[in-house]
Amino acid sequence: MSIKKGQDVELKIESTAFKGKGVAKLNGQAVFVSNTAPGDLIEARIIKKKKRFLEAKLLKIVEPSPHRIKPRCIHANVCGGCTWQHLPYSHQLEQKEQHVKSHIERIAHLDSNITLPILSCDADFYYRNKMEYSFSTRLWLTDEEINSDEFVDDSGFAAGLHAPGRFDKILNLKECHLQDQISFKILDHVRNYCINNNIEAFDTFSKSGFIRHLMIRNAHHTDDLMVNIVTFIDDLDVINPLSEAILNEFPEVTTIVNNVNDLPNPTAIGRFEHIIYGPGTITDKIGQHLFKIDANAFFQTNTAQAEKLYSIAREFAELKPDDEIFDLYCGVGTLSLYLADAVKKVTGIELVDVAIDNARYNAKENGVENCDFVLGDMKDTFNDLFLEKHGFPDCIITDPPRAGMHPDVVQKLCEMDVPRLVYVSCNPSTMARDLKILNEFYTVDHVQPVDMFPQTYHIEAVSQLTRRGLS
Repeated sequence: MSIKKGQDVELKIESTAFKGKGVAKLNGQAVFVSNTAPGDLIEARIIKKKKRFLEAKLLKIVEPSPHRIKPRCIHANVCGGCTWQHLPYSHQLEQKEQHVKSHIERIAHLDSNITLPILSCDADFYYRNKMEYSFSTRLWLTDEEINSDEFVDDSGFAAGLHAPGRFDKILNLKECHLQDQISFKILDHVRNYCINNNIEAFDTFSKSGFIRHLMIRNAHHTDDLMVNIVTFIDDLDVINPLSEAILNEFPEVTTIVNNVNDLPNPTAIGRFEHIIYGPGTITDKIGQHLFKIDANAFFQTNTAQAEKLYSIAREFAELKPDDEIFDLYCGVGTLSLYLADAVKKVTGIELVDVAIDNARYNAKENGVENCDFVLGDMKDTFNDLFLEKHGFPDCIITDPPRAGMHPDVVQKLCEMDVPRLVYVSCNPSTMARDLKILNEFYTVDHVQPVDMFPQTYHIEAVSQLTRRGLS
């Protein structure tokens, strides 16, 4: 029987896959359905037809899975921040480990048995050290609001997180359980202040309004707390009273900055920045080192779990006192400094200039003298001239963004007789793609999944590689 778009069907969810969606089978085709759990019997409507798969929208849970639980957050089924609150954490871990094994087998064409048991997170809520909230003049309405007998206006002032797949509509949050609870309280306070003082939210279409984002960063090992107000307009006459109101209500705040992004792009990184209160940075600790973190610098979002991740990377690197290592995509130097005491020298490469500035500052402040940080685009910087200047490494650590390594970087690694590689990944599917190529020249010894983001489908992994043919 031919399946048509818009057709209602009954499905049995068998597993989870891409973006945490449930997977069912219909006439031999995979059907992906959000907000479902393995074991659910559901009614769903086909909304997309592709050659190799279908997508459906959940209409009704006919018979819930024995794994299904009640989410802690009222927004869990519609918010883009969490996707798996309806699954117990133990079951989330099982699914994530299986996803990594599947990537290793299907994409890298390697034996999935090289995948080690997943490392869990001690805190499955309130674990993030950074949240980026957005503001909009357009609200995302829930199914209940849309189907209610009363008219619900979707215009107004919304503060929260983007609805899944929508750049223009914001889910107006009433609670959030990902960061320390003060984070949502600050958001709620700023939202009410803006409404009461006629401060307009940014309108994506008209490119007008004032406030765009609110980024909150809290340190795990210190009491530092940053509020970063991202605006479309540079107006300290508006920002200064708002900052005073925040400080009066939340004396725990140690610094406030104002990033001004007056460009059409949706980023929370401003074209320029004002430090309104405090030093403009926070300080946190990983291992034995302290790190200064600017508003726009990358820092691992789950500090406690990052320490587990880095300990695995250090173990896989099998470091020796005379080793010289490269840290590709080094960010603010957290991993470089974490490894520095075990080796002769670490050389980090990073594209973002503020991150390199932070890395150099962090090395100086921690008294680490054997780290050198180089600013540059990896695909252009990591070449023969770089090797002539900085020497040949005994081990390379690479921690690329979600897109994985640039093909030129992968090719360069294939050409080099580096004894050991350690690949730290925030996206095991792109890691598996790169491992498939690297496997011709390196043995992939182990892959260690590490859960950094409970309640979501995201999973990190660390791979250990050894150069083939070296005695």
